[in-house]
Amino acid sequence: MTVESTAARSKPRRSSGKRTTAGGTRKRAQSAKARPELVQLLTPEGERVEHPDYSLDLTPDELRGLYRDMVLTRRFDAEATALQRQGELGLWASLLGQEAAQIGSGRALRDDDYVFPTYREHGVAWCRGVDPTNLLGMFRGVNHGGWDPNSNNFHLYTIVIGSQVLHATGYAMGVAKDGADSAVIAYFGDGASSQGDVAEAFTFSAVYNAPVVFFCQNNQWAISEPTERQSRVPIYQRAAGFGFPGVRVDGNDVLAVLAVTRAALERARAGEGPTLVEAFTYRMGAHTTSDDPTRYRKDAEREAWEAKDPLLRLRTYLETEGLADAGWLAGLDEESDALAVRVREAIRSMPDPDTMAMFDHVYADGHALVDEERARFAEYQASFADEEGR
Repeated sequence: MTVESTAARSKPRRSSGKRTTAGGTRKRAQSAKARPELVQLLTPEGERVEHPDYSLDLTPDELRGLYRDMVLTRRFDAEATALQRQGELGLWASLLGQEAAQIGSGRALRDDDYVFPTYREHGVAWCRGVDPTNLLGMFRGVNHGGWDPNSNNFHLYTIVIGSQVLHATGYAMGVAKDGADSAVIAYFGDGASSQGDVAEAFTFSAVYNAPVVFFCQNNQWAISEPTERQSRVPIYQRAAGFGFPGVRVDGNDVLAVLAVTRAALERARAGEGPTLVEAFTYRMGAHTTSDDPTRYRKDAEREAWEAKDPLLRLRTYLETEGLADAGWLAGLDEESDALAVRVREAIRSMPDPDTMAMFDHVYADGHALVDEERARFAEYQASFADEEGR
């Protein structure tokens, strides 16, 4: 290679420089466009901020009420986790870290709205007036739910991943045909968003303009699978492909969740169809008590999210604004302790279920095979009594 050719190659070329600049501009523009917007009204430091599309004006009592809801829900959840570790529950799905997503959305509901939960919506159940102790029966194995769904418009917990989203859509279609102005909300997680049932629900809700709000609690992990392995785009953006709006809200900001969910529900009641709300939050505990999150995620990740704790940020705001004094906070601690005692006493006094009840209501008019199975099982159960009597 000649010196001349070497010099020619080393000389800067204007056209190349322009392309690099344009390319860098395009990349920055694409990065800014891809960066999801996050609706936030209360920063992690507890500072109140405004949003152009979502305003919220709450009284001091309402603000304290939201904090009380989150504190009591977290205490109940902690007691349930401890009870499972003590052998009183077979399993427990903790909501630790997701209190703002659940309380904010739960308090946005009207009494005539209907809720379809997964198995982790303990905070929403609290908002709907379901006694916390009734949530424990299924996890103890003494009943299939423990409450009447129609008493609180809060459906029984759903274990099958994603199926309740279809149920909610069908219910919402029925609400619309009945001419009611109520709305339906369906809760699901980021992992459930990969289920076909969810895509089908999106399709039906869009085509039939169903009054339903799809509330995804994106807690970053579908058991051990991170969100980036489930979706190439932010979850809320999926709504656009089905023809309805989606919005991402800070799931650790109870005020923002309340404002966004309230707006989505009002839109549904007004006949404007479904909305997908992605509450961007974090599961600070295990998926369930049978899970060990230390095997697939780092402590530093959890520590970073602990700084965004939903309870801490609202408490900081209340104290800074002089809306909660030491006396009120002490009273809340006492109420929390009393709830814990009631939960422990309730679970230990739950009666065992009738072991023969599983044969009831299998067929409306009975069935010979079921009668035979019942008789054999009764004989099997009686054999234990005979052994004890010897």
